[in-house]
Amino acid sequence: MQKTKMDINYSIKYSSRKTISIIVERDRSVVVRAPFNTSEELIARELNKRKRLLLKKIEHNYKYPFPKPAKEFVSGEALLYLGKNYKLYVTEDLNETIVFDNKFFIAKSSQIKANKLFREWYIKSATKILVPKAKAIAKQLGVTYQNINILDLKYRWGSCTPKNNIHFNWRIIKAPMSVIEYIIVHELTHLLEPNHTPEFWNRVAVMQPNFEKAKAWLKEYGGELEVDF
Repeated sequence: MQKTKMDINYSIKYSSRKTISIIVERDRSVVVRAPFNTSEELIARELNKRKRLLLKKIEHNYKYPFPKPAKEFVSGEALLYLGKNYKLYVTEDLNETIVFDNKFFIAKSSQIKANKLFREWYIKSATKILVPKAKAIAKQLGVTYQNINILDLKYRWGSCTPKNNIHFNWRIIKAPMSVIEYIIVHELTHLLEPNHTPEFWNRVAVMQPNFEKAKAWLKEYGGELEVDF
């Protein structure tokens, strides 16, 4: 972990990328992604050039909500899915899988492993919905990628790697479809424009004219998606 002259802690991740990217994660950590052989002196200069913006982002609390209480998996508890809250019912059935039918059902005997079962259910659902949606949007954008992966990303909703792999945080399946589509469009657009330039946002706007509403939703309710099981 390094520091700038402004006492900004940051970590460096080297890869075969061509440019330096500096990201403030939702936990306020600063991550620098840089090409191999980039000197630490150059990285420090880039950080100091952007120090005002970085400090503003670090101090901005909308990205860093207070931790939400973990779920207890009791009858009547609400679980978020595709932007809506659905009630959970604990049953006496012997079914060891999660059942969803406009309500969530879990067997009483499975409550002890509810955390694991729900995580698996959400990941399976995310794979079923996000992957074909991303393929369709990629076709519209005219971009190609290596793989689409649904992962347990710690601080990001999605990412586009230097090798053109697209990663999505499984938790975004809890968000409304318009927000999911924005995240997909955002990451796939990075295949055309690696940085958040005006051209990047213009391309996003062409695909999703109301993307600002989706960004605003994530700012306000993103913490709800992060409630862990």
